[in-house]
Parts: sequence; C-alpha cells; structure tokens
Amino acid sequence: MKRQDFPIFKNKKEMIYFDNAATTLKPYCVTKAVSDYFDYYTANIHRGTYDAAIVSDYLYDATRKLVKKLVLCNSPKEVIFTSGTTHSINLVVFGFMKYHLEAGDEVLLSKAEHASNILPWLRLALEKDIVIKYIPLASDYSLSYDAVVKTVTPKTKVISLAHVTNVIGDVRDIKKIGELCKKRQIYFHVDGAQSVPHMPIDFKNSYIDFLSFSGHKMCAPTGVGVLVGREELLKKMVPLLYGGGMNQSFSSDGGYSLKDVPVAFEAGTPAIGEVLGLKAAIEYLLSSDLEKIHMYESELKKYLVSRLEEIPNVIFYNKDSSSGILAFNIEGVDSTDVAKYLNSFNICVRAGNHCSKMLKEEMKIPATVRISFYFYNTKEEIDKLVYVLKLCDKAFKVVE
Repeated sequence: MKRQDFPIFKNKKEMIYFDNAATTLKPYCVTKAVSDYFDYYTANIHRGTYDAAIVSDYLYDATRKLVKKLVLCNSPKEVIFTSGTTHSINLVVFGFMKYHLEAGDEVLLSKAEHASNILPWLRLALEKDIVIKYIPLASDYSLSYDAVVKTVTPKTKVISLAHVTNVIGDVRDIKKIGELCKKRQIYFHVDGAQSVPHMPIDFKNSYIDFLSFSGHKMCAPTGVGVLVGREELLKKMVPLLYGGGMNQSFSSDGGYSLKDVPVAFEAGTPAIGEVLGLKAAIEYLLSSDLEKIHMYESELKKYLVSRLEEIPNVIFYNKDSSSGILAFNIEGVDSTDVAKYLNSFNICVRAGNHCSKMLKEEMKIPATVRISFYFYNTKEEIDKLVYVLKLCDKAFKVVE
C-alpha cells in the first residue's frame, strides 16, 4: 500500500488531501476493477447463463465473502449491498425497527451522530411514537460506556451509535456496549462508516445486530455500501424496494414470495461495477493490517496537534481522541475562509458542521475545520499545512 497506487497523486502532484472522513481516494486496482467490468464482462447478475454473466455472478458473490472476512460476521448471507451507509441505516429503521418497536419504546442515540443516524429515527418517532433519548456527552464531546449504562432504562429497545464519530473522532467501546445490549436484550446498530475503513472490527464477537458502512470511505467507488445483519434478524426484516431479482414468484391473484436473504433486499439491477470496485478495495485493505493503519493515523494526528500547537490562535476540540480526525478553528477566522485559504495552496480540508448539526449546539460553535487522515497521508504534508497556516494572519483580517 503506497501513494504510487493512486492515480490522482500522479495527475495532481501538488494536491494534499485531508478530507478522508468525507470520501477517500481510489487506487488503480479499484478503478481497473470497475472499468474491467464495463470493458470485458458487462452483464446483469443472477439472470444469464452466458460467460460474461457467469463471471459477473462469481465476482459479485465473492464480494460478500470478502465483506465477511473484513468484519468477521457469521456468513456471507448476512451481507446486503446498499447504496451507502444512509441507505443501510434507513433499511434498519424502516425495514426492521418499524415492525419491532412499540409506542413508548426508547431508542438511544448521541448528539454527535451523523444526520444519517438521527433523521431516520426522528421520522420513525413521528410514525410510531417511540422515544428518542440522547446519551450525554463528556466535556470533550466523547461518549463513555458509563454514560451509556446510566441512560439505559427498562424501556430501552435500541442503541444506535457510530463506532467512530465523524467530527470528534472518538472511538466508542462497541464491544462493551454490545455486551450490555446482549444482556439487556437491546437491539444494537453500529454506524461503521468511519471505523470499518480504518481499524479491525469484529461483528460477531462485539454482539452487533446491524452494521452499516460505505464503500467510498474505504477506497471503493461511490454508490455502494453494506448492511451486515444477524441472519435471524434479516429474515424478519421487510424490504424497502420490490421488483426484479428479489422475488421468487408472483401471480395475478395477489400472491408473491421473496427470495432468501440477502437477495430479498437487493431489488432491481444493483450497482454491479461499484460492488466489484468494493471487492478490489477490500482486497487492497486486507493486503495490509488495519490495526497498523489505525495506529499510523493516530500517530499522524498526534504529530499534527504538536505542530499546530506552535500556532497560538488555534482552538482544538478533540486533540485527545484516538482516531485520525481533528476538529479545530483559528480564533477570529471563519472555518470556511480557512478551508478556502488552504485550497489556494492545494490543501483539501472540510469546513462546516459535517452533517452533525446537533453537535454544534453542544459545542456552541457554528462550524469547525476538520482534517481527517488515511494511510496515504504523510508528516511532510502536515508540515506544509502548518507552514501555510502560520502565514494565515497575513491572509486574513482577524475579527476581534
């Protein structure tokens, strides 16, 4: 795994990309896997008997086996392909929880969650009169296991949390939370969008019921994601979409039957090329050690913090979290202006509330600058960032 694997670094030699929590860059093996599908064996899946269709079938189904290997679930049958984390969470909420929650049941979230792990639950609360409760955050906006325990009541039926949050970057103890959920018979959904690409995850032994994540945040194409669910729960889930590919039979008398999981949840023609890109991305990531990736990103973040501390007007919001995500501001300068300024030096960062609008209420600030690392980032890139930021006073008239 090296920078030379990524065509964009050859095409944009001066670019420094620090927005990996939003999306990641794509290695050549991924873009080739997608183009090979379109160039050599374009075919629909699970329908044809000709050679191209057989190849597509094999590669598509092989991707489920790779997902199983990546997240350590029980079976490829527990792997559903979706369009991304948002789709996966909506499938959990409106395909399963809608039919297994009653009025007054409690769903525990946190205010640090991405919009995709809050809005579907808010909508379900309107439909089912369930109660949404927010687990209190610590002073550094992280979430502790003790806070989870204190918030759980006999009415708690669901806990839905990000493994790693996309602004603060705190790594939640999902194994302990999963053990609690198993003991208390609480459904446990994990948003793995910011964790699956960066660190090992053990679906089975963390007692997770549903795990959602996106391909594009782990070097795969946009438009493909995954929902991993315990098979016994998936068999009780209701599809959101109906159509070709997922039905076993239907007739004019109104009767119909669906195929078994996971195919029952993949109506129509799926994003086959994107799934094969996901296959290549997982193979690429598994060629390395995810724990080493996590440690390297944490090391980069510590180095970034130490360098930014040389600048007196930098305000940190999560410098002690163990992921590769850092949120900060420059005192008196709007975060968007900082991002635009850095862009003039070909440095890509994110500014805003990062789809976590409830968190900004907790933090009492309108927005932050966010830097998020991946394995292809370097300390030399950080040095250039800091050098440029030290010139910031000359670029902005600081607001008193």
